[in-house]
Amino acid sequence: MIQSIQTVYLLVVAILMGSMFFYPYAELLAADNQVFAYYFNGLFIEGNESAYFLTIPPAILLSIITLVSIVTIFLYKKRILQIRLSAINLMLMLGYIGLNYYYIKSFSSQLTGVISYNLIVIFPLISAVLTYLAIRAIGKDEALLRSLDRIR
Repeated sequence: MIQSIQTVYLLVVAILMGSMFFYPYAELLAADNQVFAYYFNGLFIEGNESAYFLTIPPAILLSIITLVSIVTIFLYKKRILQIRLSAINLMLMLGYIGLNYYYIKSFSSQLTGVISYNLIVIFPLISAVLTYLAIRAIGKDEALLRSLDRIR
């Protein structure tokens, strides 16, 4: 059903991951006291907002994660497909976390700077937990409906 708890979980996942498009993930302070902001699509110089280095894979991955979360909400009649898409989305989120960690660490070593993570860094982790909870709730709904079919 569209008003069930897994819909709330998936909606919160879509909101959290969608909000990552607008806020910086981390800030890097380079050795020459220049501040860089790492967004979903690359590293930008603070102040004049010019791109220092663009990263395409995290941008594509974040777009896919957000889109799959929204699409999964409307597949409430196809619970098995909803579970599979949620599991794929969970793996994509874990890959996104690793990819961002890799990019930030490599930028930090290139610039010999200090990393300062923002609060938004935990959004993919919270989204992964909520997606897992949605998978469990969808599984419970499917088990309940299968048990009702056996009674008839």
